Amino acid sequence: MKVEVLGSGCANCRNTVALIERVAAERGKSIEMVKVEDFRQIAGYGVLSTPGVVIDGRVVHAGGVPGEDKVRQWLSQ
Repeated sequence: MKVEVLGSGCANCRNTVALIERVAAERGKSIEMVKVEDFRQIAGYGVLSTPGVVIDGRVVHAGGVPGEDKVRQWLSQ
């Protein structure tokens, strides 16, 4: 599973990465984490509010740190 976190590297972006990595580790889920900081790439996904989360090429979240329950749902698919 490829997980991309879109954002400038701000605190919310770092917290989102840490949350996803922690939940994946807890569930024993193998993920490929990619941090995307290039604004052209971010805009290419249609994300205007960061952090954004893209899983296997599909935008699943934009704006603010996602909730832990939401992350669990993404990783269970």
